Amino acid sequence: MKTFLLMCWEYFKTGLFAVGGGYATIPFLREMSLRYGWFTLEDITTMVAVSESTPGPVGVNMATYVGYSMFGIPGAIAATLSLVAPSIIVICIIASILERFKQAEVVQGIFTGLRPAVVGFVLSAVLSIFLVSLFHIDAVQSGGGLASLFNWKSILLFAVLLGVKTWKKDLHPIALIAAAAVAGIVFAF
Repeated sequence: MKTFLLMCWEYFKTGLFAVGGGYATIPFLREMSLRYGWFTLEDITTMVAVSESTPGPVGVNMATYVGYSMFGIPGAIAATLSLVAPSIIVICIIASILERFKQAEVVQGIFTGLRPAVVGFVLSAVLSIFLVSLFHIDAVQSGGGLASLFNWKSILLFAVLLGVKTWKKDLHPIALIAAAAVAGIVFAF
């Protein structure tokens, strides 16, 4: 029960401070992984892949994924509600206040200041996914050689999909996601 409540609290904090959408939750997931060991850093890439492949917001899908993997359906529901509760609370508070103060310089300054923070969160998420997906940092730390640093299958898939997207610019992103999912299943990523 203690772990269940801790998971809910961590997702509540994530929902409160992960400004910028689902990818902004990834640094928080990374911290949970390192602090509690509920999932590995490689599991985060799986979460992102599954969350990208399923309908709905990425952050909510990842919370549902973790909650389900830890505590089944009750965990999925609790993690999802814990993640979205702060947004609902904050939106209700802001909506009631903002209409009166939306032209105030302080409010405009707050929104201007939040923009770089959101960009930083998203860039942090992109860098984390990039590093975990294409490199085996833990292999080098455990004494493996430089060749073990690279996740060659992922690098090859990345290069092929990047080449296809560059060659065929009008290709829909869903086709690339589906191709990556099939490659992951066929080649056992």
